[in-house]
Amino acid sequence: MRAKISYAVTAAVLVVYFVLVGSRGVLLIETGTPLTVAFGVAVLILPVIGLWFLWKNTQFVRKANRLAAELDAEGGLPVDELKRTPSGRIDRDSADEVFARRKAETEAAPDDWRSWFRLAVAYHDARDTPRARKAMQRAIALHDASR
Repeated sequence: MRAKISYAVTAAVLVVYFVLVGSRGVLLIETGTPLTVAFGVAVLILPVIGLWFLWKNTQFVRKANRLAAELDAEGGLPVDELKRTPSGRIDRDSADEVFARRKAETEAAPDDWRSWFRLAVAYHDARDTPRARKAMQRAIALHDASR
């Protein structure tokens, strides 16, 4: 729950920032000189890109959460079986061991969104965020295609 609140607060702060930056871009354009118009347009591009990125990321998070809820209802969420260091961090060898099993599971059922979801969690536990995101995107695409 704390992650959702943090995400919502960060998104709200970003939207306020984009509005402030956008208003400065409009003010620059209203000045009317070629240089300020060019700067104004350049300044307006940044909030547009930021809003697009925020929207896409929010869609991704909502879809991943929907898959997690569906998998939880089926009783298929991966169990946290990872060993931890005394400080609470995930033991790397333990994460690698679980990852190897999840990868084999996904290779055995490459069209099952559930295995891709569990592989994404394993990638995340192994601190490989880019691959975790790609695996989750694959799980989402497979889930959407099965509907």
